Amino acid sequence: MKLQQLIEDCKPQQVVGNIDRDVTGIEIDSRLVKEGAVFVAMRGTQVDGHSFIGKAIELGAGVVVCERRPELLADDVTYLVYPSTDDVVGTLATHFFGDPSRRMHLIGVTGTNGKTTIATVLYNMFRQFGYKCGLCSTVCNYIDGEAIPTECTTPDPITLNRLLGQMADEGCAYAFMEVSSHSVSQKRIGGLCFSGGIFTNLTRDHLDYHGTFENYRDAKKAFFDALPEDAFAVVNADDRNGMVMVQNCKAKVKTYSLRSAADFKARIMDESFEGMDLEVDAQEVSVQFVGRFNASNLLAVYGATVMLGVEPQQALVLLSAQKPVNGRFEAIRSREGVTAIVDYAHTPDALVNVLDTINEVLQGRGQCWTVCGAGGNRDKGKRPLMAQEAARNSDRVILTSDNPRNEDPQEIINDMLAGLDAGQRRSVICIVDRREAIRTACTMAQPGDVILVAGKGHEDYQIIQGVKHHFDDHEVIREAFGLSLA
Repeated sequence: MKLQQLIEDCKPQQVVGNIDRDVTGIEIDSRLVKEGAVFVAMRGTQVDGHSFIGKAIELGAGVVVCERRPELLADDVTYLVYPSTDDVVGTLATHFFGDPSRRMHLIGVTGTNGKTTIATVLYNMFRQFGYKCGLCSTVCNYIDGEAIPTECTTPDPITLNRLLGQMADEGCAYAFMEVSSHSVSQKRIGGLCFSGGIFTNLTRDHLDYHGTFENYRDAKKAFFDALPEDAFAVVNADDRNGMVMVQNCKAKVKTYSLRSAADFKARIMDESFEGMDLEVDAQEVSVQFVGRFNASNLLAVYGATVMLGVEPQQALVLLSAQKPVNGRFEAIRSREGVTAIVDYAHTPDALVNVLDTINEVLQGRGQCWTVCGAGGNRDKGKRPLMAQEAARNSDRVILTSDNPRNEDPQEIINDMLAGLDAGQRRSVICIVDRREAIRTACTMAQPGDVILVAGKGHEDYQIIQGVKHHFDDHEVIREAFGLSLA
């Protein structure tokens, strides 16, 4: 691609050097630069990419995009200066990879909880409709069935556009993508054209990054503000922030609700740990998911599917065939009749949703055990809240490690305990070792009891003192129950 073509829609403030040249790639990580590539110097939360301009040039960068021009200029290197490289990197990346979001329908899902379930179920359903599809999710990225491992909810703009470009080149007609608040704030989705957006809900999360709930909310809202007129927005009317999201939205707005009048309406008729019977827009459907939160998630899927042109009856038929996503309310049952639920719930609201579902199904016929912790180097304010909700909604609680990262796991547990009164602490056990905590719950639980193992869900690792170790809640539970790992 010619550099002139690459910067056509984002003119630089200053140009030093020749713009009539070919570019072979685009990178924000200097270590990945190849001969003839564009290196974009980004100001990250940990490091400043401007410090690595020299390294990028050594590796062959022919173009440097920066906010401040280096004092020493290399020969035969073009420097493009912008007020903010954050504002242009997405547009540059999407142009370089052939504007992939304009070659297929890109649907973004945002909110605190439910993003992975909604995006994954949509991906699976549209593949079953016969379309080639892509998925960008917390669990894994997929290009029409081919798994591409992921490190975060929404990748950096270069990785993201490269991935979307591969999807478009493979003939994907649809791509379903989780849109995190970080990705909006950091302009990772800049330059992308979304055909639709889905809002799930909004509760406390990521305040270690955003600072305030209002900043977090506004980051989500900015996604809907940017949707074009020919797109759609499907929003949860049961969440008090649902209509806030679309106050300035130019797209066609549709609502969904389990509680009130909405464009897409549903109610739970019956539920067990095996699934639910729902009434969706006056049609009955049985699904393999459990819980009010999942009923809401599936209603969002249904609404988006209809907005994408699928007949409602056809959408419901395929919805009934879908299975829960890895690590989202997954049930494992012992031979003695103890049920363990593995769920990714790592916010107070998500924990309440899952525990409410368990208690609704249990109806006092067994005890509810909760094994949970809180992540290290993350929002400390939610730690006592997590413990409070676990103690309030469970018969017994075991506080343990999640991903302590670089923090002392005992100190994290102490932060959680600080939210409990003396009476609540009597029902709480503290076991720092997560494996031992899960084994203890599985040993102490009686037939008919339910154990919620919360916080890690699909993750198959633990990060302790910065080191990543293999750890899978599913495996530990199956071993404790004496079941095969297959």
